[in-house]
Amino acid sequence: MNTALVEAFQAKIFDFYEKNRRSFPWRLTTDRYAVMVSEVMLQQTQADRVASRFARWLERFPDVRSLASASLREVLEEWSGLGYNGRGQRLHRAAAMIIERYGGEVPAEPAQLIELPGIGVYTSRSIPVFADNLDIAAVDTNIRRVLIHELNLSESITPKALLDVAEVVLPKGRSRDWHNALMDYGAMELTGKKTGIAPLTKQSSFKGSRRWYRGALLRELIAAGELSREAVEERYADCPHGIGSIVDSLVMESMIEEYGEQRMLRIAGENSP
Repeated sequence: MNTALVEAFQAKIFDFYEKNRRSFPWRLTTDRYAVMVSEVMLQQTQADRVASRFARWLERFPDVRSLASASLREVLEEWSGLGYNGRGQRLHRAAAMIIERYGGEVPAEPAQLIELPGIGVYTSRSIPVFADNLDIAAVDTNIRRVLIHELNLSESITPKALLDVAEVVLPKGRSRDWHNALMDYGAMELTGKKTGIAPLTKQSSFKGSRRWYRGALLRELIAAGELSREAVEERYADCPHGIGSIVDSLVMESMIEEYGEQRMLRIAGENSP
């Protein structure tokens, strides 16, 4: 990739960004904890939905210590409506690990971040990009589509090879703005529908899915405090995925716990009644 091509690409993306940049609350902070929260929320939830919940989360859990000391019930209660409740649980666990390993300070190094629950390759890089303006590349779905389309790359390019390309076109010293610009260009101008470039993974339909039943059961347990397994199996008798197996998986994941002769169910970590 020659210098002229790279500079032309950068100029095009930054020009669009200057005229069309979106405004989100997490773009107004460089606090690493707040950035981590926003990046985990954004993993599988649309930005507009996250925007309405981000500030509320920080009011309730303003720092790592307040999140780590909260109960799982409190965390899931605040996470409700964002989808994929396991993300909230893993963020809760990550906070506890940050207290234990790093004295309550979210680490800045991708190699340390990726060891935390719920932090994958992209998020381990995006956190220091947005919090610290670190000169490394991070490639999400939108950025992948932009790079493939604008640089005439093959859709079959491997994640490793694409990351190498992203590193080459990264403008040094402007990592934060560059990644925001790429995301805005991909979300607003170069959409999947417009380009026909398919994402690597696709979410399945939600209503009536196994994930839908998991969420419904967790909401009931948060509201009721506890329910017997028998009552749950009666209430969700029409579940096509087998509500018993869903309960079992939530128990295995330590999202809920089962106790007593009556096989009562509650959010994990709750005090015995």
